[in-house]
Amino acid sequence: MNSKLISVGKILNFHGIKGEVKMGFTSGKESVIKSLKRVFIFVDDKKIELNIEYVRFHKNTALIKFQGYDSINEILQFKGLLVHIYEEDLKSHLEQDEYLIKDLIGLDVFDTVGNRIGIVDIIGENKASNLICIKKTDLKTFMVPFVKELVPEVDLINKKIVINMIDGIDS
Repeated sequence: MNSKLISVGKILNFHGIKGEVKMGFTSGKESVIKSLKRVFIFVDDKKIELNIEYVRFHKNTALIKFQGYDSINEILQFKGLLVHIYEEDLKSHLEQDEYLIKDLIGLDVFDTVGNRIGIVDIIGENKASNLICIKKTDLKTFMVPFVKELVPEVDLINKKIVINMIDGIDS
């Protein structure tokens, strides 16, 4: 598989003594984490494939048991490491109107009339929604909440997004 690996969580600690790890992940993505069959971690720059025996959830973390790791001593080395999956595996779980941040960066931005405004520079987040930072053609930037009312169209094939330029949005 030539796909890139992307991080879906971080091993925060161990849980109990029988080889379970406690993994932090983005809230609301329980179904993605629950569906995982294998993940990858890097120990001293060496990629290690881990098959998942089971996943359960406890206090906003995932408790994961890897096949063949049956004691706390075997998983201590994983503490603090990022957990990766293949990008295609994650994309298959994206809902409609859900995108990977890396796919949005650099897209051309147009208003609803078709005027080019700039490009997507970075994606930020606040508690309400993700924010798209748009770098205008004059190099000034402004942020737009990534909500359907303000971003009615995302076209990854044509590498563009359309934003609704309501009064004051770019000032």
